[in-house]
This record gives sequence, structure tokens and C-alpha cells, in this order.
Amino acid sequence: MTKTIQIIVGIVVIAIAIYFLFKNKNTVITNFPPVQGPIVALGDSLVFGYGSTMGNDFVSLLAKDTGREIINMGINGNTTADGLARIDTVLALKPSIVLVLLGGNDFLRKVPATQTFQNLDSIVEKLQAHGVVVVVLGIQGGVLHDPFKESFEELVTRRGTGYVPNVLAGMIGNQSLMYDAIHPNDVGYKKLADKVLPVLQMVMK
Repeated sequence: MTKTIQIIVGIVVIAIAIYFLFKNKNTVITNFPPVQGPIVALGDSLVFGYGSTMGNDFVSLLAKDTGREIINMGINGNTTADGLARIDTVLALKPSIVLVLLGGNDFLRKVPATQTFQNLDSIVEKLQAHGVVVVVLGIQGGVLHDPFKESFEELVTRRGTGYVPNVLAGMIGNQSLMYDAIHPNDVGYKKLADKVLPVLQMVMK
């Protein structure tokens, strides 16, 4: 029974990923298929893996699941402005695919949402201008509601990126999944990796 449930859950996760990646039948992923080059994860403490034990951050887990090296460029405390300032460093690696997970620290520091999404748009634009396939990982921009949701959806549709909505959905407040109030533990990072994996696999060659 347990194995059956796991299979069902896996199918549901893949179906959701396909929906958000291709919910508009005219959606085209910019620069797909990707060129040769490394996969890079650009972001903040969630990408760095704060709260996980060695090798159990979601980037390392994705690398194991895909059999591809993924360069972890997560820095604790980074905002979208910090990520934008590091774009040249990312591009110097000549990546084929870049996962972008930023915005949580903007919310915590009360950066205006318009500025957050201007920065995210610039990050995506600069990456795509160099032939990169981008996968945007969304986060929630509020406690009781999510004012970021529509802005993320508009960005990924307009720019043609892969998209994983609200990567911490169902995790915040669940002590079995969280290291602290905003960072997952090993179990939580595994759930996060499982959300990202189907979308990453679909944009890989």
C-alpha cells in the first residue's frame, strides 16, 4: 500500500509540474533545448542549503537524481539585487541551465515587490541573452496570502522560463520538515528537490 501511495504521489507531482510548465499551450521555453554547459543554481540560503546536513541540500539531491553536476551558487542572505550583481560570475561559467531562487530576503527586508520583480526580470533577461535556459523557483511573498504569485506567473510566461511555484508550499509551520521558521531540514529539502526535479528534467536534453 505504501509503495502504491508513493507512486500516486509521484504521478501527481509530475502532473503538477507539467501543468505549470506547459499550462499555456503556446508556452515556449526560451533557448530550449539547452546548449552544452553546466547547470547552475543561483540563490540565497535555500539554495545554499542552510539547515541541511552535508549533501542533503536540494541542489545536491537534484545532482544525484539527474546524474549531472549542479554548481551551487547560493549565498545566505542574498536578495534579488545581490543575485543580479552576481550575474557576470554566473555567466562566466557558461551555463546551459540556471535555476533561480531569490526573493525571500526581499520580502523579509520589506523591499518593494515592484523592485524585487524588476531585479528578477533583469536576471532572467541577462541569462537568456546568453543562451541560457532558466528555471524560476517561486516563493511566497506573504504570510496569510501570496502577493508574489501573480507576479511570478507573469514573469515566467512573458520570459518563457521553466517554473516551480512556491517551493515551500505545505512546509512552513510543519516542524517535521523545517529546521527553523524559514529553512527546511533534510526531509524538507528532499520534498523541495522532488518538486523541482520533474521541471528540471523536462528542460534538460
